[in-house]
Amino acid sequence: MKNNLPPVVPFPSSSPASIKGWEEYLKEGKQFLKAASNGFDTRKEVFTAEILYNMIAMSIEKFIMGALMASGNLPYNHTMYDLVEAMESHLPGALEGIKAKLLALDAFQDICDLENYKIAPPMMEEIPAILDLAHELQNRTCIH
Repeated sequence: MKNNLPPVVPFPSSSPASIKGWEEYLKEGKQFLKAASNGFDTRKEVFTAEILYNMIAMSIEKFIMGALMASGNLPYNHTMYDLVEAMESHLPGALEGIKAKLLALDAFQDICDLENYKIAPPMMEEIPAILDLAHELQNRTCIH
């Protein structure tokens, strides 16, 4: 019988291979996500779709970095592509069912090439799905 629950990233908290500080990354990821969720819910003028996207992207980056560091690994870079690639390499299956959604986030902001950077913020209507994605990743990577 197949388990329909999403895969959960194993956290070797006592492993000598863990990179110190991984817990802090998870804590910060939760803080960014909570702030973005609260900002979206209150609809304050300051929480534009672009600001919310960046806060959610920071939470996602923190969750992935925490998971990778807990496993004793780091990504090559911090683009969503590199973060996802590192997760797939070091924690296979951890992003099952959400990998494509995470990779799609790079379409909103490509700022690595200073001469050809592009920023196309999401519409406010897209924010709930991005928040859901971040919450799903939090459920897979964080010890509750």
